[in-house]
Amino acid sequence: MITALLPCCLTNSTRSPEMLVLSVTLPGQHFCGMSYFEALSRGEMPPVREQSERVPLCNWAELTPELLKILHSQVAGRLIIHAEELAQMWKVVNLPTDLFNSVMNVGRFTEEIEWLKFLALACSALGVTITKTLKIVCEVLSCDHNGGLPRIPFSTFQFLYTYIAEVDGEICASHVSRMLNYIEQEVIGPDGLITVNDFTQNPMVWLE
Repeated sequence: MITALLPCCLTNSTRSPEMLVLSVTLPGQHFCGMSYFEALSRGEMPPVREQSERVPLCNWAELTPELLKILHSQVAGRLIIHAEELAQMWKVVNLPTDLFNSVMNVGRFTEEIEWLKFLALACSALGVTITKTLKIVCEVLSCDHNGGLPRIPFSTFQFLYTYIAEVDGEICASHVSRMLNYIEQEVIGPDGLITVNDFTQNPMVWLE
């Protein structure tokens, strides 16, 4: 059982200060969050810093945006989903149980889970940075099936960016507000949608 899971932001010279990293501690083991999630997503045993019993995870599926899309389709537009039901969905697609527990812990979710928040944290295991995480979330949520750029309502993007920034804890609220105001006033068109390129290719938009 995971006994502690705290978000942190690495700021040393060897790693990007914008990384959204989850630090995970299990009984008798100490993991570095990003390496932990990278290992789990590949179906490998997470690296440990202390000697401990190793349990092979070779049978786990790899966490991918495609699997998250499957989960999102099964949630079927609901804003709230019960933890037991989501855990069963997670199990059916054969994703690592420890990863599910980690997301539950970092999000401090209980019996009723806000699906978009859970999805955002799950995507952060793939995205690492806030921008990349939001890009993956946008791809998972996009309703554009015509081969165009992934796009979601700006209101959804606003909710997700604000939440992820809060979890990260290293981005001041004024910066988040300034970026959202700029995007809404200068980028978003009459359709109220935001595309991936609007926040990944625009030099005026810096989400980190």
